[in-house]
Amino acid sequence: MIESNTIIEQLEKRLKTFRDSPKLQNVGTVQTNTDGVIAASGLSQVKMGELVEFDNGSIGVALHLDEDSVSIILLGKGEDLKEGNKVKTTGKLLSIPVSESFLGRVINPLGEPLDGGVKLSKGKAMPLERVAAGVVERTPVDTPLKTGIKAIDAMIPIGRGQRELIIGDRGLGKTAIAIDTIINQRNQEGKKQIICIYVAIGQKQSTIAQIIARLKEEKAFDYTVVVVAAASEKASLQYVAPYAGSAIAEYFMEKGEDVLVVYDDLSKHAWAYRQLSLVLRRPAGREAYPGDIFYLHSRLLERAVKLNKENGGGSITALPIIETQAGDISAYIPTNVISITDGQIFLEAGLFNSGIKPAINAGNSVSRVGGAAQSATMKSIAGKMRLELAQFRELAAFAQFGSELDPATVAQLERGKRTTEILKQPQYKPLPESLEIMSIWAVTNGLMDDIPVETIQRFEEELHEYLLSSQKQLLTTLSSGEKPNETTLRHMRKAVEDFKKGFNA
Repeated sequence: MIESNTIIEQLEKRLKTFRDSPKLQNVGTVQTNTDGVIAASGLSQVKMGELVEFDNGSIGVALHLDEDSVSIILLGKGEDLKEGNKVKTTGKLLSIPVSESFLGRVINPLGEPLDGGVKLSKGKAMPLERVAAGVVERTPVDTPLKTGIKAIDAMIPIGRGQRELIIGDRGLGKTAIAIDTIINQRNQEGKKQIICIYVAIGQKQSTIAQIIARLKEEKAFDYTVVVVAAASEKASLQYVAPYAGSAIAEYFMEKGEDVLVVYDDLSKHAWAYRQLSLVLRRPAGREAYPGDIFYLHSRLLERAVKLNKENGGGSITALPIIETQAGDISAYIPTNVISITDGQIFLEAGLFNSGIKPAINAGNSVSRVGGAAQSATMKSIAGKMRLELAQFRELAAFAQFGSELDPATVAQLERGKRTTEILKQPQYKPLPESLEIMSIWAVTNGLMDDIPVETIQRFEEELHEYLLSSQKQLLTTLSSGEKPNETTLRHMRKAVEDFKKGFNA
């Protein structure tokens, strides 16, 4: 009797708390699992790009919709999924939970830590795919993003909010330029810290580990987020990696921050997408890439922006990297990305092999933002250097065939040799703008004409040491960003001449 009373009481309690709120779920069935691409039937309500969940806890994204089936790319584990497993829609788009705790961490494209550190705190969910800011929300690019590399800051300047492609064959120092730019952001004394995001797509894990170790060594890791989809990862993770990097950048940009994103590299990203597309049975076009490969990169890179004051004034600067085969910049993916970006830094094997590092070809490299992204100081000093260098290259090619050269041509060739030498720069040694300006000004104004070519680099190194120790006021003036007046130019000349008196060539 007591037991039946207890049962009645429990039933009454349940009836009182019963809520009639039916929940409709769209559930489907797995048909096949081919290389991490799932074909499922029954998901009649699924949307393109929607996040779906499998009964074993795996997640995926709907990437291809047919009349009676849907193709889903797997993210994370899911090798054990087979015919008969259940899959349900979530009604959500793929997003990444971003917070301040991401800084100084190594994560995968889903926001999970890979560095063995503490668990990341849950942050704001940022969608991986997002429509880029419109024209009304943007403002022209006018603030320099200093790389610390003389050849780039002087001839191919990058502005905050710009998309500058780094392109060249394998092993010519494309990643080195990007890493130097990240390292250089620690030197911006008294200025707002630029947040850096390095996205490694399809790289070897040993290479990524070396880059992380170098960033830590150079004290550049605390303001950097490293997003990793290594070569050993699924093609689906490599495909979403750059969008994850862009979503993290947008989180910080919305807070009014300036962000630098490096996509290393988009060639491997295109390969991963081609691999997925072929498994999805999409028709192949040129070079076996699917027809929407241009849209793949354009919708990613269009998210680089400099917002106006009304929208917070933040910016995202993109440095995509593309690997060419035998210097062929007219191939499919290189031409696609060149047409999307605001300029390119072209690295040439011939220059690299002749000892010019960074091996930047000034003729094929361009910045479509140009002088607008330079400080007034750098603009006034470096203006004529690019023209002089181009003239030198032409003259040098012509001089190979002629034995008799007039004194003016000889002088121009000698000046060109010294300019080429001064633009050489060791890796992981980005320079503050004031020292870049002193080096470029000294060589273009003939103050190094009497220094032997083979000692130019030693001359520059010792000149920088001298300036840092005894000409701090002059360097502070040059760092102000204002066009140097007559007094400043006199001080610059006197500083170089005073140093030359004690220099042993």
